Amino acid sequence: MDKHRLALTVLTLLPLVVACGTGAASDGSSGSASAGTGSASAGTGSVVRRTDPSSVTGVHWRVDSLSSGGTTRKAPDGAYLRIDDHGRAHGNYGCNSFGAAAAFRDGRIDFGPAEATDMACAKEPMAFESAFSRALAGRSLAAAVDHGRLTLTTENGDRVRLTREGDASLHGTRWRITALVDKDVASSLPAAAAGKAWFTLDRKAGTASGSLGCNRFTARATVRDRHLTLSSPRTTRKMCDGSLMSVERNLTERLARPLSYRLTHRGITLTSENGKGVQAAAER
Repeated sequence: MDKHRLALTVLTLLPLVVACGTGAASDGSSGSASAGTGSASAGTGSVVRRTDPSSVTGVHWRVDSLSSGGTTRKAPDGAYLRIDDHGRAHGNYGCNSFGAAAAFRDGRIDFGPAEATDMACAKEPMAFESAFSRALAGRSLAAAVDHGRLTLTTENGDRVRLTREGDASLHGTRWRITALVDKDVASSLPAAAAGKAWFTLDRKAGTASGSLGCNRFTARATVRDRHLTLSSPRTTRKMCDGSLMSVERNLTERLARPLSYRLTHRGITLTSENGKGVQAAAER
């Protein structure tokens, strides 16, 4: 089980410039949104209006894919970009989270140096992270927003495709457990358990149900004052391999305590008074 200390380190992110539709954009769109004009994207036939700050800021943009050099990479779960109304941007490259100053200027967005977590992940997410950061750093990207989708295009034709995504609800969401937390340390689940441990809360029934990695469970769930308390769970009686059973015992122990919860868009952290808990992500 890999353990990664979530210590912030300063990375240098060269200014990222996102073209906001002034003049002729690389996707062929032009015109002013305020004037109600626009032009069709080349080869698509859809009308893409000028992209202004209000159509980009305050939105959680899930990163879907990156196309570069004739190859399209699918983004790992959790990769995103968000720019707020106070000159700050934050996101996730595919493994590590980052934050930076952001300023709209002359139809562009200037990003300052970034602070990022320093975690090592599996080979595939790290490969995407490397390609994604290269596509953003020091580049001028044309930005096109159309029907809840954002496309960022570099001067050499590399494209990052993103989708507007709403916040997940505490209830009714299938929360996939991704890590075990011990104060400021998060430990990823073993590969054998990845994607197999999850839970969902039913507001009407007042229950929690899901999988502990091997066995399914149900329990009474009380949600009050941003705290979650589960009763002793009823579980199935399957036997799985040693790593899954170890994860299951660990999760059972952690979920048996009263837990405070913190929602962050499509993520949730459950933590007990002793600092132990779990992290989970909303499934798409």
